[in-house]
Amino acid sequence: MSLDAGITSGLAASGLFFFLTITVLILIWLERKILARIQMRMGPMRVGFHGTLQSLADSIKLLIKEDILPSWADRRIYWVAPIAVFVPSFMIWVTIPFGRDIVIRNLDLGLFYIVAISVLSVLGLVMAGWGSANKYAVLGGLRAAGQLLSYEIPFIMAILSIAMISQSLDLQKIVNDQSGIANILKLPLGFFIFFLAGLAELGRTPFDIHHAESEVVGGPFVEYSGIHWSVFFLAEYINTFSIAVLTTLLFLGGWRWPDMPFDGIAHSSLSLLLFFVKSYAVILLIFWFRGTYPRLRIDQLMVFGWKILVPLSFLNILITGCVLFYEFHWTVLSFISCTILISTAFLIKRVAGFKTKKMTITIHSVRDLRKSVPPKTVMDK
Repeated sequence: MSLDAGITSGLAASGLFFFLTITVLILIWLERKILARIQMRMGPMRVGFHGTLQSLADSIKLLIKEDILPSWADRRIYWVAPIAVFVPSFMIWVTIPFGRDIVIRNLDLGLFYIVAISVLSVLGLVMAGWGSANKYAVLGGLRAAGQLLSYEIPFIMAILSIAMISQSLDLQKIVNDQSGIANILKLPLGFFIFFLAGLAELGRTPFDIHHAESEVVGGPFVEYSGIHWSVFFLAEYINTFSIAVLTTLLFLGGWRWPDMPFDGIAHSSLSLLLFFVKSYAVILLIFWFRGTYPRLRIDQLMVFGWKILVPLSFLNILITGCVLFYEFHWTVLSFISCTILISTAFLIKRVAGFKTKKMTITIHSVRDLRKSVPPKTVMDK
């Protein structure tokens, strides 16, 4: 690599890091306001107009906050763990495009690169728990590894179905292939699998089981404070933005759908605006999930992954392959996907209702049993 190319790549990476940092500050403020709206509160209002500078104030507080290192911790693993979580979340942005020519390096195997790099963050969470030498942190790290590895299967299979439809792993080709019809209309089942598996990969509510405060205090981050603690959540919000952007690129047509009827600078500006509107709409959906649904138990989380999403992901690949092989119209694939989705929702509701009814009967039986037993008197004691 020449000196000029190295300088250009360095400036591009620095600009990307600055953009992602500003985006994280915006997402933190936006999430707090959205959750406050859902819970009928006002949210941050003190610092800046309607609290717009609250995220910046919190960042400064974390930078100057005392960083405590437990004396029993493994120093090398303890310090490296936040970097091991952050670096993969940043590296995947090398090949994620914002527009037709707005990308650092477009790769023919871009989707393969994203999948291969994103799974490395699991190692950082396990290192954080192990390096802290805290049993709750170790338990949280192992739970995080089990969760992320389990949901990685449907996540990758949903991406594979999109690669089958577009016959490419190049993100720009996948977006160009959706200039007429978005993939969410062709494959709603794939969108459902990708979105829920992506939420589980983020470790956000209702899939935030690995750092559930009510069960394992704070997960693998329990011994971290100050700037090192903030690096973990910087990576989490970058990954949140990544999932939203990938959802836009893979299923919502990116900057191409609906296609603009004109060309030039106005076309590029409107395409970029359309891309960010779609991405932030997905982010609002993610925040709405956090403010609406309760946290799953560890057994519910694993059952949902292995007994629902994994079989659905293989079924999704099967029907996509059959439709492509027999060259059916895309409406056939859409109809089958919608049918499977509706059937799955009906079965889940049926099973959940049966379990709730069974639990209610059990509770009433216990109450009746208690009423039938006469209370002990002083003489009985």
